[in-house]
Amino acid sequence: MVKNKEIKIAFLSTFPPRECGIATFTQDLVNELKDIKIINEPKVIAINDREYDYDDDVIYELQQHDRNSYIKLAEKLNDSSIDLLVIEHEYGIYGGEWGEYILDLINNLKIPYVVTLHTILSEPLDKQKYILQELCKKSKRVVTMAKNTIPLLLNVYGVDEKKIAVLPHGVPNLPTLSSESLRKKYNIDDKFVVSTFGLISPGKGLEYGIEAIAKVKEEHPDILYLILGQTHPNIVKSDGEVYRDFLIRRVNELNLNDNVKFVNKYLTKREIVEYLKLSDVYMTPYIGREQAVSGTLAYAAGLGKLVVSTPYKYAEEILSDGRGLLANFKDPDSIAKCIKFAIENPHKRQLMEEKMKVYGKSMMWDNVALEYVEMFLRIFEDLEDDAKEAV
Repeated sequence: MVKNKEIKIAFLSTFPPRECGIATFTQDLVNELKDIKIINEPKVIAINDREYDYDDDVIYELQQHDRNSYIKLAEKLNDSSIDLLVIEHEYGIYGGEWGEYILDLINNLKIPYVVTLHTILSEPLDKQKYILQELCKKSKRVVTMAKNTIPLLLNVYGVDEKKIAVLPHGVPNLPTLSSESLRKKYNIDDKFVVSTFGLISPGKGLEYGIEAIAKVKEEHPDILYLILGQTHPNIVKSDGEVYRDFLIRRVNELNLNDNVKFVNKYLTKREIVEYLKLSDVYMTPYIGREQAVSGTLAYAAGLGKLVVSTPYKYAEEILSDGRGLLANFKDPDSIAKCIKFAIENPHKRQLMEEKMKVYGKSMMWDNVALEYVEMFLRIFEDLEDDAKEAV
């Protein structure tokens, strides 16, 4: 029987200092698994799009765009002491068309693996569907972060229902100053603060958020919208700062220089939590219905914030049962109506925040990491049962 402390697990993922939401997600989960000390300290195989200076958690590196690197990694893992690989999956972090090189890894891998899905498309292209089907078919578990994606996994991708595990996106539990103290720290006076954070890209729909703020300003001139974060490195590489420049022009055209502020930097976890704490509303005006998870929305939910969002899949689930406000896609009037409701109904806003706080407790990383450990242990129990039956 495998003892807990003998289980060796590795995560295949982007990893800090690479600036990527999945990198932060994996680092948080690995750190929490180390803290709870139930299994061996997990290790990381970092996916590189260039050279990075990693910490000691990283044992191997995978060159994202080098197909041979995937086969070599499989051979290394087969000859290693790693018992289980956890593959963090997003189409854009692996090489080849729609990240198809990941299939070279799993087709040569002899140790069991789990796949965690960060994007689940309801109408995938044939190649996208094939990649996800293959990953799920050969995995021991398929992790999704929202229950409402289960029908997609079953009906679109044909995933075995017994393999599916719903584990929340974790949220760091960092102590912070009061909202009033944080407003002084960041020189934010007595405003109603709406914020959005994360790596900026056109899919975030921030122009619709800005246009909504212009409409809210007509009745509530003390509104302040904080757009927090730098442009996604891949966007900078392909298009430069075209999107950010467009947003800045929109702010100028709408005469919102006192109402919209950009903080153009990659935020630390502490800065994220502090900006969320001082915000009255967190907003995600994203334009893609397919988004199966949003780390930024998870953070806001974990902190019990009132969220105004467009109805992408993850938001629909997190904000259900009166935990937040949903606006229409690409609709500044609808977004503005939600923000005005939050400003003009403080008691109802407080009730929604209280509901979100209760829900958010289950999303703290210490609780989520325990759920991962339980899943890992069940996988090893299943493997032992299979081995006994094979004898």
